Amino acid sequence: MARVAVLDDWQGEAERLADWSAVRARAEVVFFRNAMPDADELVRALAGFDIVLAMRERSALPGSTLRRLKDLKLLTFTGARNAAVDIPAATAQGVLVCNTVPGPGLHGTAELTFALLLACARRIPQADAHMRAGGFQDGVPSGMDLARRTLGIVGLGHIGARMARYAQAFDMKVIAWSQNLTDERAREVGVERVGKDELFARADAVTIHVVLSPRSRGLVGAAELGRMRRGAILLNTSRAPIVEQGALLAALNEGRIVAGLDVYETEPLPAGHPLRGAPNTVLTPHLGYVTAENMVGLYQASIENMLAFLDGKPIRVVNPEVRAS
Repeated sequence: MARVAVLDDWQGEAERLADWSAVRARAEVVFFRNAMPDADELVRALAGFDIVLAMRERSALPGSTLRRLKDLKLLTFTGARNAAVDIPAATAQGVLVCNTVPGPGLHGTAELTFALLLACARRIPQADAHMRAGGFQDGVPSGMDLARRTLGIVGLGHIGARMARYAQAFDMKVIAWSQNLTDERAREVGVERVGKDELFARADAVTIHVVLSPRSRGLVGAAELGRMRRGAILLNTSRAPIVEQGALLAALNEGRIVAGLDVYETEPLPAGHPLRGAPNTVLTPHLGYVTAENMVGLYQASIENMLAFLDGKPIRVVNPEVRAS
């Protein structure tokens, strides 16, 4: 009987969110809740497993790790792409890789981003903590109206465009910039295209919605953060390395900006990480795409991938050259 490892079930919900009975009729299924950042620990845990399901960009599966997983035949991951998986190495090893196109839901990430914007603008976490400690308004800073404020969007793709619509519903002015943004796309979404420097200087809140790549890594650094208005809000639900972490911590500790963050360079975020104690922050544990509706779809598609593989008719194959060989 085949063995299936379900990685990265950090919330302990994978088993209840999908019907695993068809897979269990043909394979042993083991759910792993704990993160395993140590490669040796991960290799030991996955010894003897034929199929591995990895959550997008949680467990790292570089070539050095994949080459040690001698029993692995199918690696399926949630989402359309996974930068934490070395697909060429898997291909060289003869491991079939499948995804779950179309990938994480766009509604969830945009909705969480706007929730972070509201939480930062109205100081909701501070107010909640103060109430629970027995206080009331005393000591809770005044919030910020969003109406008539300016939202700057870095990256006007599907999520960025959705953020623009949310902001417009709140009577915000919306400006946008990205390396590939055209006037035509800006007009289509109903926003003003501006230069990068102007966006950071004008915006009362900046939200990031670009894919992490060599070109976007460090895209927002000390210069960009230095142009932001004092008290302006930075939102990052994309990927942490897009923002230079040292510059971000400096801006926060100096009280220059407020930040709503859902992504971190190391996940789970270490207990002693300086961001956990940084002022003027609202932190969520990478929940952008983590809604019940979306996770049900991701796990169900993953189950379909496993069953198709066991039937000898794999679907959603990322490296078809393995199937052809």
